[in-house]
Amino acid sequence: MGIKESIKSFKESENFWIGLLRDILFVISVVVLFSSVSWIALGLWSPMVAVESGSMIPHIQIGDIIFVESADRTEITTYETGNQTGYRSFDNYGDVILYRPYGKTDVTPIIHRAMKFVEKGDPMWSGGPNAPYAGYITKGDNKITNPFFDQQGSISLLQPVKKEWIIGAARFYRIPVLGCISLIPRGNFACFK
Repeated sequence: MGIKESIKSFKESENFWIGLLRDILFVISVVVLFSSVSWIALGLWSPMVAVESGSMIPHIQIGDIIFVESADRTEITTYETGNQTGYRSFDNYGDVILYRPYGKTDVTPIIHRAMKFVEKGDPMWSGGPNAPYAGYITKGDNKITNPFFDQQGSISLLQPVKKEWIIGAARFYRIPVLGCISLIPRGNFACFK
């Protein structure tokens, strides 16, 4: 039997195990294709994140899926710069970034807005302490739960976000509710609040 006949036999087989193998190969092909397109377009193998908290309400909701472009492929525009140039992302000035707090890889990344960039020795906010090194000052958009910069609280206390801690910048639009599919199995029931 030649290769063409073998492929035709595989595609048309009624055998349960061969059908299961076809389905598995199809799923693997789709994942490889999606990951490859994601890498080419956004610079990340897995460019989507599910939003786990309400810190970005009203612009990003709990359970939203957000696409992220690799930090290596984009320039981060801060709220300060966006306010001056008119650049907006997710209904407000500046970029929303995904970063690892304190650079730790074993904690859930934070998705907050880059408010300003400070150099070493610059005050981190008006009347605040000087930055120990250059980095971004960040803040959630939710005025109720996030009235202060991340660097004023427990998220990134007195530590500007270093460029190497940034995974990427949020791009395009949010996909509502779809992220709940990912959150619920992980024990996060915030979608039901």
